[in-house]
Amino acid sequence: MTLSGSKLPKLHPGDALPEIVKHLSQEKINLYAEASADFNPIHVNESFAAQTAFGGTIAHGMLILAYVSEMMTLAFGESWSSAGKLAVRFKAPARSKDTISVTGKVNSVAVENNSLNFSCSVSCHNQNQETIVTGEAMVKTPLNSEVALEDASR
Repeated sequence: MTLSGSKLPKLHPGDALPEIVKHLSQEKINLYAEASADFNPIHVNESFAAQTAFGGTIAHGMLILAYVSEMMTLAFGESWSSAGKLAVRFKAPARSKDTISVTGKVNSVAVENNSLNFSCSVSCHNQNQETIVTGEAMVKTPLNSEVALEDASR
């Protein structure tokens, strides 16, 4: 089966998703705290955070996941926001002054009920190649009618 059409992602198993690189700063962490109303001192109070096992402030996990979502939106557009799912594990904290690289890969594509179901692996690493987040993203994209008809005739 050939998948074509301007509305469909031209992604296949093994393809890389568009990499996102973000530079964290305490200012970005503080802005996220304001936007989310999450002022936990581990994120915003440097003297408090220095006394914890982390030894300093750490970024909100949801801030890092927003970067994953940005990558998925670049790859899948509106389908990601309307039909995307994310399952992750946090492996290490992201810190101010870290450079976070968000990468992903298409693991599989299945046709089901007039949609394409993509399963992708996702990960975030810092500048020292330490893994911050790993996980799986799933997204459904609609088949256009031409592909659906071609598929149904087989």
